Amino acid sequence: MDELKQIAKKIKDSDAVLIGASNGLSITEGLHLFADNQAFEDLFGDIKKKYGLRCILQGMSAQWPTEEEKWGFWSRLIHHYCGKYQESPVMSDLKEIVDGKDYFIITTNGECHFELSGFSPEKVYEVEGNWLTMQCACACHDTLYPSLDPAEKMAGAEKDGRVLSAMVPRCPKCGGPMQIHMETDQNFIPETKGRQRFEAFLEQYHGEKLVVLELGIGWRNQLIKAPLMRLVEREPNAAYVTINLGEVYITDNIKEKSFGLDGYLGEILSELKKECENYNTRSSRYQEKVTSCIKKQTKKRCCIPFSRLFLKFQMLFDPYRSTFCRFGRM
Repeated sequence: MDELKQIAKKIKDSDAVLIGASNGLSITEGLHLFADNQAFEDLFGDIKKKYGLRCILQGMSAQWPTEEEKWGFWSRLIHHYCGKYQESPVMSDLKEIVDGKDYFIITTNGECHFELSGFSPEKVYEVEGNWLTMQCACACHDTLYPSLDPAEKMAGAEKDGRVLSAMVPRCPKCGGPMQIHMETDQNFIPETKGRQRFEAFLEQYHGEKLVVLELGIGWRNQLIKAPLMRLVEREPNAAYVTINLGEVYITDNIKEKSFGLDGYLGEILSELKKECENYNTRSSRYQEKVTSCIKKQTKKRCCIPFSRLFLKFQMLFDPYRSTFCRFGRM
């Protein structure tokens, strides 16, 4: 596909890549927050039957009867999608695509698969929080605490959708309940450090060649898609690439510097990775030819053949030849 070659060139010639990601990427990895599908049935069938849940998202925002039941749901979810997570092909391909480039990631996905796949946590801004940190449910202070280890322990002891009361996390300040750091109510603690890093990245590459690579974001998304398109409009040297299945939306004012790819994210990223590899190979060969040519030209300028060198030497001493001869006859 010619578009993929153009996109690969844009990425490899860029100064930095800004990745935006939402539910489409999660779905590609097998995590569908909105679906009452077989995966949901297999993981939460008992809880679905007991409480009438229809999807993961409903469970994340549910008002659970007890803390033991709330953490029964969350510990099972975190264990399955975080504790057992193995880097997916789509994440491997994405790492290869941005290899050698400075990058930043802005996402509404909370499962931390970027970090678990080896992307730097310092280069990820999770707008709506993430599953691997927790906060005081009353927001009595703004410190965030790791949740993976407690969740793994609770998951190991969970039975019939409940955890032991002694294992329920409590706020170290007020002693009240804790909750996963996701924007599910008014007590959510904003991720200010991530936002500051994001803004610093934008400031660093203002006016530079920036590629915005948007993965699995629908047209209604106002948290990421709309701001990214406005960013591309403001930045004269930015390029916009959006990949989504069945729904590709680009505003008219940035269409001339945009690419829209409709299709399966995993398949497109796999092909894009190959094009990036091919571009790197072509660039390396071109650089080798240029280097070889420079060396040859330098050698031609600097290396004087022996015959020419001898002639120059002979001419240098010619004025003294008669003097040497007179000394020889004396």
